[in-house]
Amino acid sequence: MAVCLRYMGNKDDAEDVLQEGFVTVFTKIDSYTGAGSFEGWARKIFVNTALMHLRRTDALGLSDDIEEARTLFTEEATPIERIGYKELLKMIAALPPEYRTVFNLYVLEGYSHKDISDELGCTEATSRSRLQRARLKLQEMIRAQK
Repeated sequence: MAVCLRYMGNKDDAEDVLQEGFVTVFTKIDSYTGAGSFEGWARKIFVNTALMHLRRTDALGLSDDIEEARTLFTEEATPIERIGYKELLKMIAALPPEYRTVFNLYVLEGYSHKDISDELGCTEATSRSRLQRARLKLQEMIRAQK
């Protein structure tokens, strides 16, 4: 459920994706060969199910907006004393779907920008710019917490 929540941003959609993911796990269980952990195999199914759901609903807004990304700049983030895990997850969930998805794939799942571009059908530059925008939005949200 935690994986689904990270991608979907709300409980109702996450529950739908969780249910779809379990259906896939049970129907494809015979394809699990035992190579690698079962948890990793199942996690990949849930991530892919969430991505398919986001594509179906066009929540990712698969458009390249590179010119706007070039105008963005990065400020040095001030050190944050402490921010709780739950607060951080809420902030990630509040990101727009296209930013949240790239952030989850890159930061939490360890995908490369090449892998993300293949999964989402966008360019690597779009993946990078969405990650940068997600980071900037998270920095703004964290600063607002002070």
